[in-house]
Amino acid sequence: MKFKTLNSTILPCIFTLANLLFGFLAIIFAFENVLRLASAMIMLSVLMDSLDGKVARKFKANSDFGKELDSLSDVISFGLAPAVLIYVFVYQISWPFWGIWVSAFFAMCGAVRLARFNILCSTDYFVGVPITFAGGFMALLLLFIDRIPWQAYPICMLVLGFLMVSSLQVPKLGK
Repeated sequence: MKFKTLNSTILPCIFTLANLLFGFLAIIFAFENVLRLASAMIMLSVLMDSLDGKVARKFKANSDFGKELDSLSDVISFGLAPAVLIYVFVYQISWPFWGIWVSAFFAMCGAVRLARFNILCSTDYFVGVPITFAGGFMALLLLFIDRIPWQAYPICMLVLGFLMVSSLQVPKLGK
């Protein structure tokens, strides 16, 4: 029985760590200048983030440790990684100085959003746009870099950054 309990608490963390791994790989692929693979890693992080919560609820393995690990992984995969990708593939050439600040703003708003999420106890809605959506959306936009003017990226990052830290109530879907 003890073995089964241990497995059920570890399983969601494996998905959470996979989320973190894919976020890390997104940054590495950005440095290697492999745009599609870097964006795909963030999309895989979105999948892993979705699965870790589902697995935790299925096995009744929710824990404070899991919540903290999930937030730490999310700030890398959906805050830092998209900010680095957008900087490397969009701002580095077109807007290097201001691009650093917009990317940093996006990542910092994501971190604030996650810190606030961890202390709030809302079950019906999210307060502010979830970082998973914001980071995943920015990675998705990168796949259309040849069709979207570079000026759209800072606008999206700034708007999403503000929406992450806003008090906007976003309904929880699929719970």
